[in-house]
Amino acid sequence: MATWDWQTWQGQVFLTCDLLQDWSHGFFTRQFWPQTPEALTAVLDATAAVQRVKQVHGNRVLAPADLPVPDLKEMAEADGLLSDRPQQALWVCSADCSPVLIGDRATGQVSAIHAGWRGTAQAIVPVAVSKMQAQGSRLQDLVVAIGPAIAGEVYQVSVDVAAAVGRTIVPQPADNDEVLVAALQRHQQSPVLGDDAPDKVRLDVRLANRWQLEQLGLRPEQVAIAPHCTFQDSERFFSYRRTGEKQVQWSGIVSQGPGKSQ
Repeated sequence: MATWDWQTWQGQVFLTCDLLQDWSHGFFTRQFWPQTPEALTAVLDATAAVQRVKQVHGNRVLAPADLPVPDLKEMAEADGLLSDRPQQALWVCSADCSPVLIGDRATGQVSAIHAGWRGTAQAIVPVAVSKMQAQGSRLQDLVVAIGPAIAGEVYQVSVDVAAAVGRTIVPQPADNDEVLVAALQRHQQSPVLGDDAPDKVRLDVRLANRWQLEQLGLRPEQVAIAPHCTFQDSERFFSYRRTGEKQVQWSGIVSQGPGKSQ
């Protein structure tokens, strides 16, 4: 079972996962607000090149070679980044959505993904994995850490939202949203939980992403979910669902060269 540990930098804490212990990485807390990746990269690797995008709740995953030159003010619109060489610090931000960091133990390449329910319904994490495979990754070499996000037991959504996500994890899903969601709730460790309100359920986007990864062929021990809920832990994390304020915490990982992560 994966271990999650708090690290301290200049009196501020951030979270790491031992699945990614061979990479400089971190899931940062609200204590670091309003610092940007340009400042936070120094915590991980001051020599790494900073890479980030304008997040739009889609499933587009880009490599740094696809991004505009650094001196342009406009950032590319995407919700995932994939390294294409060593020493690249890839960053995503989140408040309740799932920050997903992926490392390849053979090639050293990495990916950073912002996976809210919309991105998850568009299978953004499998899209990122597919792009890593196109660059030479093998599924058995990947390790995935899903960082602090809103937990399923407190994330109330409409049935159609749950069904949109559910269609990415159920083979031959039912056309009817209610039938699909009801079927999902009968599974063990389901990402969909019941709710007392009419036409509402609870959705665990983190678990949905785990399901997607396991359906790709990753083993359970290759995927870890942080035991921290952004909605419930107001001391450490911002939560848009809790406050309605657009404040975020950043998550980042630095790529390596082939063989260095073994």
